[in-house]
Amino acid sequence: MTIIQKAKPTSPGRRHVVSIKHDHLAKSKPMKKLTKAKVKIDGRNNKGQITVRHRGGGHKKLYRLVDFKRQMDGIKATVRKIEYDPNRSAHIALICYENGKWSYVIAAAGLSIGDTIYNGPDSPIKPGNFIPLNKVPQGTIISCIEIAPLGGAKLARSAGSYANLVSKDHQYALVKLRSGEVRKIHIDSRVMIGSVSNEKHSLKELGKAGAKRWRGIRPTVRGVAMNPIDHPHGGGEGRTSGGRPAVSPTGVKAKGKKTRHNKRTDKMIVTRRKKRD
Repeated sequence: MTIIQKAKPTSPGRRHVVSIKHDHLAKSKPMKKLTKAKVKIDGRNNKGQITVRHRGGGHKKLYRLVDFKRQMDGIKATVRKIEYDPNRSAHIALICYENGKWSYVIAAAGLSIGDTIYNGPDSPIKPGNFIPLNKVPQGTIISCIEIAPLGGAKLARSAGSYANLVSKDHQYALVKLRSGEVRKIHIDSRVMIGSVSNEKHSLKELGKAGAKRWRGIRPTVRGVAMNPIDHPHGGGEGRTSGGRPAVSPTGVKAKGKKTRHNKRTDKMIVTRRKKRD
């Protein structure tokens, strides 16, 4: 059961906190053999240079080895636990196959302890099952979508995400994503039936800056509030608007310039995503 709680304003840090209580999540530690250490890089490349700003610090995390390919076809798997994963917004399910193999998978909405899920073309159309698109009826809500067969789930993996199977032909299926983009996906690619769990994740309010720091996110400072040596918008007498078109700290235009140039997969996009106002 999921409960939305608004904290009592006992302090400035608690006044705006909205938390989501999940009674069904396991309190125990993750399965050790399905985890590994996660090295923090804090937005730096192999030379130690900052390439992504506003990252650093935060609590130490243990990475859960989530199976995005799910290639054990025709073997019944039972859900043993639904767990919180600090590395993603969605919940994960610990499953045990009939042959004794354990695995973590992205939990579908409505999945609970004791449920059975399947992989492969002979699986029923039921939330949590991982099935090729050619076996999925048109209009079905899907998530955890492979872009290429056997490539592992790439699309619609975050909390509450889903897509809609619009149509199919002999080679490709048209899938409409939440952004409004309609994309061609190979008919042999696999998808999970149903939407992703933790759909109320977007209602959560951290309430204070410190809660962001626990998650490894550092403050964002406006360029106009900096000195000229720190940012192209910095300096000037009094309050200024920057005096030039908006740019990044390295001088790259921040508005109006396209940043996505993946021409290799552009041919798979039928309808572009909707532009935000």
